[in-house]
Amino acid sequence: MYAFGENGRCTIFLDVVYKSYGRLKMGILNKLFGNTKKPEGFWGKLMVEGMNRGHAPLADWGMSFFGDVRPKSILDCGCGGGRNVAELLKRYPQAEVTGLDYSVVSVKKSEEVNIDAVRNGRCRIVQGDVSALPFADASFDLVSAFETVYFWPGPDRSFAEVFRVLRTGGVFMVVNEADGKNKADEKWTSIIDGMKIYGKEELERFLRDAGFTHIETYRNEGKHWLTVRAVK
Repeated sequence: MYAFGENGRCTIFLDVVYKSYGRLKMGILNKLFGNTKKPEGFWGKLMVEGMNRGHAPLADWGMSFFGDVRPKSILDCGCGGGRNVAELLKRYPQAEVTGLDYSVVSVKKSEEVNIDAVRNGRCRIVQGDVSALPFADASFDLVSAFETVYFWPGPDRSFAEVFRVLRTGGVFMVVNEADGKNKADEKWTSIIDGMKIYGKEELERFLRDAGFTHIETYRNEGKHWLTVRAVK
């Protein structure tokens, strides 16, 4: 998302797989783990299914920090398998929700999961690149990024794109299950091509450079989860 993201997702689900199938040939593991960034084909479908289940606790924890927002238009960058799009539709019944992902497999799955909302016009799923968002300036009140910024190309450019499509007063939420302080997470950056774990300070810098001024950070220190809330 991008799938995991290039709009993206990761470690809870992957850790289960890694521990359960650690004796399998690395070639098979690499096929699965290689689909975290941009799910494709058979292995990508497995990854998307697993992410929908495995990342729900993290996503719900992150959403608890969204605050008193009443968005009419929401963008979920790196929507993956669409579970979080469905949750946003449920939590904000007055809002229209757009999911964006780099992966064709993720886009298809997200549409399937949210087919009723797609049909009634409350939801749309778009294939696209977060570094060049296919939306007009000031299009959204809320932008979310669950388990995906690890894979964003040119983080400075991507964060600037989020700032551009947010309306004044809009909120950008970044929710990661890796906060850069857990040594055990380093195995993922060695296994998964293109993955980069950012800590609190780096994320805050990206946000400030993009133009955000009001930034709050929340951590679950026991699990090394991290949520960053920024207001335009």
